[in-house]
Amino acid sequence: MRIIVRSKETNLWLPIPLFLANTAVLLLPESVIEEIKKSLPEPYQEVITKKFLQELVRECQSVLKQYKGLEIVHVETQDGTFVSIRL
Repeated sequence: MRIIVRSKETNLWLPIPLFLANTAVLLLPESVIEEIKKSLPEPYQEVITKKFLQELVRECQSVLKQYKGLEIVHVETQDGTFVSIRL
């Protein structure tokens, strides 16, 4: 994924590899997973585990790879600021 922000003051280009999402899930402490469970309705609390989140991220990665290059955000303002997010 690429995030591009251009304005008069900045020119920012951030490449973000999809594998970082899986790494982020691996590094989540159990306390964060417990907080996520607390915010969900009762029947879904049992389903959310670290393994489930990893599988969810992997599945999303395979779908996102099919749409490589798709621009999901494109904003241009009157003052010349430009923001783009591409898969």
